[in-house]
Amino acid sequence: MSEHDEDTEATDTEPDTEAEGARTVGTSRHLAEAAALNAETSEGAQELMDRSSTGAGELRREVGAVLRLPEGNFVNPDDIDIERRDDDTMIINMGPQHPSTHGVLRLMLELDGETVLRTKPIIGYLHTGMEKTGEELTYVQGATNVTRMDYLSPLTNELVFSLATEALLGVELPPRAVWIRMLMAELQRVSSHLMWMATNGMDLGSTSMMIYGFREREMVLAFFEKTTGLRMNHNYIRPGGVAADLPDGWQDDVDVICDTVMARTFEYDELLTGQPIFRERTEAVGNLTAEEALALSVTGPILRSTGVPWDLRRTMPYLDYDKLDFDVIVGTYGDNFDRYSIRLNEIRESIKMIRQIADRMPVGDYRVQDRKVTPPPRARIDESMEALIHHFKIFTEGFRVPEGEVYVAIESPRGELGCYMVSDGTSKPYRMHIRGPSFVNLQALPVLLRGGLMADAVAIISSVDPVMGEVDR
Repeated sequence: MSEHDEDTEATDTEPDTEAEGARTVGTSRHLAEAAALNAETSEGAQELMDRSSTGAGELRREVGAVLRLPEGNFVNPDDIDIERRDDDTMIINMGPQHPSTHGVLRLMLELDGETVLRTKPIIGYLHTGMEKTGEELTYVQGATNVTRMDYLSPLTNELVFSLATEALLGVELPPRAVWIRMLMAELQRVSSHLMWMATNGMDLGSTSMMIYGFREREMVLAFFEKTTGLRMNHNYIRPGGVAADLPDGWQDDVDVICDTVMARTFEYDELLTGQPIFRERTEAVGNLTAEEALALSVTGPILRSTGVPWDLRRTMPYLDYDKLDFDVIVGTYGDNFDRYSIRLNEIRESIKMIRQIADRMPVGDYRVQDRKVTPPPRARIDESMEALIHHFKIFTEGFRVPEGEVYVAIESPRGELGCYMVSDGTSKPYRMHIRGPSFVNLQALPVLLRGGLMADAVAIISSVDPVMGEVDR
């Protein structure tokens, strides 16, 4: 071989080695990317594991067969077949991107054919951290934070936060502020139930109910915008009262809402209640007994559907609800149909209360006239340096709240909404915790879904009416 041939051979060999190295690196990178794409995500202990990896006690808890009652007894619906093999069943995900889970809720379901055996709700995809955020905001700013939890009922969130703050402050609200709060809270209940009627109708295949529910809710939101300046997340109910008085002509607006929505509820009744497909999708579907509901601590329409007449507006009155005439709507069987009927009739009861509130609305101040809590009137800021300083101090530093702790609970559209608050004497809460009804009510899903068909899962989830902003607060 000549010297030239040797040089040629060496030159030809070196690029091949580099190309082989590049191919190896490229292949490794593609394999790593493919592995990352195919990697299974795990939520740890939250996830539903195979039966072979789940103990008998955990298995019974997951299907809701063991519930601790306050008296110390147990509810054992049926013996669970813990010997069933994994190859007889299938575990699937529903959500968190599924439109019928009403938010970023992930359900892991174990199916035997189309029958649901086990259910595990997996939460935490929103990561809002509102309670910890609330400890870094002053009491003046706090309502802007909590109003975003249950985004279908923001005024209710503001109300429970304000009541807890006022309990620590020891202030007494003027009557008009109390009744304005009741008016707005009941309008909010109507709005929230109308949204549920709309989305539940869509989940069961009634696109007409979706259109009608949004149409009527729009009237309430338009009134909210006229009163508070915003359709949602209002920051209207604040510690010490409300942000502003009701607008001129509010009585006429409220009358139109009441007359229209009341008439439309009978149209909903005619559209849905007797409809054969709707009845088959709701009657005897998602049953819950009163004992199970109490053991799971569920509240709101779910608890009342089992026949337990627990409504905090009646059983533990706040504001001036004890001065209103209204009925607590209860069911009998605790199924989807009872939960539908309760919400439909609660709209009518709320309208009855709104009419009473509008007729008996007192005159006077819409917020407490305590200079430590209430900013000066807007007109005074242009006239007085002291008023300007006072206004600046309240909205920058906030007001100080005496040391203490308190728990206040109200009846939101979804159940008991509670606020536990601890004050260390500063202008910010030392600790704040919200008892969200959606969070607690999700515990009922394994019991409600067990033994039912996969096709009924969407209808049952809808009947719980979860709002994930409140669950993942």
